Amino acid sequence: MGAVTPAIEQPENPAPDRSASATPRPRLIATDLDGTLLRDDKTVSDRTVEALAAAERAGIEVFFVTGRPARWMDVVSAHVHGHGLAICANGAAVVDLHQGGLLVEVRPLAAGRALAVVEALRRAAPGTSFAVERSGGIFYEPEYPPFHLDPGAIIAPAEKLLDDGFPHADTPVLKLLAHHKELAPDAFLQLARTVAGEHGAFTRSSPSALLEVSGPGVSKASTLAMCCEERGIAAEEVVAFGDMPNDLEMLTWAGTSYAMANAHPDVLAATTHRTGANTEDGVAAVIERILAG
Repeated sequence: MGAVTPAIEQPENPAPDRSASATPRPRLIATDLDGTLLRDDKTVSDRTVEALAAAERAGIEVFFVTGRPARWMDVVSAHVHGHGLAICANGAAVVDLHQGGLLVEVRPLAAGRALAVVEALRRAAPGTSFAVERSGGIFYEPEYPPFHLDPGAIIAPAEKLLDDGFPHADTPVLKLLAHHKELAPDAFLQLARTVAGEHGAFTRSSPSALLEVSGPGVSKASTLAMCCEERGIAAEEVVAFGDMPNDLEMLTWAGTSYAMANAHPDVLAATTHRTGANTEDGVAAVIERILAG
């Protein structure tokens, strides 16, 4: 979820990066974390901390919009202001970081749909292993790459992890994760959408062949749109930042979008602007220009 990718050479004729002062000041900034706001060591630079705080002081709301689960939000929990909300698990959860990651809204993946995805990918891509991200933690198959941040996870076949008799069956499924050791990441994503797209929303944010499956219609964009509607904020009043395919819907929905210099080629092609890499305080540089304008 949200892993950092190596820097990608920009196209010969990238889209021009018009100055932030050319458009009205936004009412909301939406930013991905890994590979976007966070440096490669998973920390937030002092410059970025100050830029986020300055935006809030200027009356611009800041939303962290990430593939991370709520329990992995400690890296930015000290830097939320005002509302304290963050969108996690690619839009499957809205959490209150002021209250320790309290779930405010959940948009789950039905267990039956998750099982249908498992069955389809076992047939179409033998060797696929699975993990189930629930609101209370992650659980995965023996073949799935282990989560060192979650040493207490239950390990069992996906069919058991999604069964009604599973000990944590009363907690909603936020994401199904599917990993393949041999397939190319984008090829795996396309295959999964072809054979199982009717059962969920498929995306990826890792440099490896690791897919993230949410409920149908659930994405960073759809949940961000819901949060903005509650605040009377239009898409045209949102500036968004991202670097990987799981950011694409959000970046195309927002009125103004920025791809990081280290972004996936599809993100570079879909966004209206470019900024520096996550290691170069790219998000902070744009926020500073916005406030100066």
